[in-house]
Amino acid sequence: MPKIKSHSGAKKRFRKTTTGKWLHRKTGLRHLLTGMSAKRGRNLRTAKVEEKNSAEGKMLKQYLPYQ
Repeated sequence: MPKIKSHSGAKKRFRKTTTGKWLHRKTGLRHLLTGMSAKRGRNLRTAKVEEKNSAEGKMLKQYLPYQ
């Protein structure tokens, strides 16, 4: 049986924690930042955690089968 290819876009954006959850950076911190409040910018800095049993978590399991 051949190996399954990993989704290259998901490889760059998501990583798995030791408990099996998925970490990724939040969007919105690249450009057009002058109109953004400082509070919003601070909140976007923290990484977002996806649960492993959520809909996104199950999709990521298919995208990244060997992680």
